[in-house]
Amino acid sequence: MSSFSNIRALIIDMDGVLWHGNQAITGLTDFFQTLRDLNLRFILATNNASHTPQQYVQKLAVMGVTVDIEEIMTSAMATALYLAEQMNPAETRVFVVGEDGATQALLEQGFILTGLYEINGETSRGADVVVCGKDHTINWDKLATATLNIRAGAKFIGTNGDNTLPTELGLIHGNGAILAALQTATGVSPTIIGKPEPIMYQQAIARLGADLAETIAIGDKLETDILGAVRAGIRSLMVLTGVSTEADLKTSEYQPTWVMQDIRAVTEALKTLK
Repeated sequence: MSSFSNIRALIIDMDGVLWHGNQAITGLTDFFQTLRDLNLRFILATNNASHTPQQYVQKLAVMGVTVDIEEIMTSAMATALYLAEQMNPAETRVFVVGEDGATQALLEQGFILTGLYEINGETSRGADVVVCGKDHTINWDKLATATLNIRAGAKFIGTNGDNTLPTELGLIHGNGAILAALQTATGVSPTIIGKPEPIMYQQAIARLGADLAETIAIGDKLETDILGAVRAGIRSLMVLTGVSTEADLKTSEYQPTWVMQDIRAVTEALKTLK
C-alpha cells in the first residue's frame, strides 16, 4: 500500500462515509476537527442530488460539525453547471425528476423549469432537457412526463447512476433504479454527470484550486467514488462503512490507493501527515 503522504486537499463522499441516513458514523466530529487543525482543504462531494447545500450544512450542524456552503458539492450542482456550460439557461426548458437539491441548482443557473405534462404540442412546448435525480416523491405522473419529453427528443441527463443508497436500515434503491425505468420506457440511455464520471471531481478540484498530485478522494463505493477518482487522475481512499467490501476489492479491476476501516482510522492517519 502506498505511503499516506503529500495530501493537501480532499474530496469526501458523504453517504456511507460520514453517516448512514441520519446516523453519524463514530468519529465524525474528530475527523472534521483534524481537517481544520491541519488546514486541509476539502469539498464534500455527494452523488445524492435530493438535498440542497444548505440542507447538508444543517444536517452536519445537527451532528456537531460546522462547514461552509462552499465546501459542499452535489451531483445536482455539478449537473446544473455542466448544462450551463453546454447551453443558454435562459432559453432552455428543463423537466426535473428530483427534489429541492436538483430544482434549486438548476434555478440558480437560470434554467426554465417545466411542470407535469408540459409537452410538445401544436400550441405548447415541452422540455429541452430531462434531469433525473434521487426523488422520494417519485410518482406515475413524473415518470410519464419525463418519458413523453424524452421520447419527443429532450436530452436525458442523470445526476448520478447509483443503483443503491446506504441508509441506517441497509441498502435501498438509488437514482439508477429510476434511470433504468425511464431508459426502459424510452429506449434512450442517460448521460451521467456524477461519479464515476470525472466531471464532478474535476469541478471540485477546480474549486479547491488543488494540484492533482496533492488531492485524494475518500469514498465507500468502488464503482462510483473509487472509479471516479481513477478517471479523474487522483489517488483514493476507501472506507469499509458503506457499500463496497473487502471481498469486492478482490474482484475489482481498479483499486483504491488505500483502504481503511472508517473515518476514525482516516483521522489517525491524517494526524501523522507532516
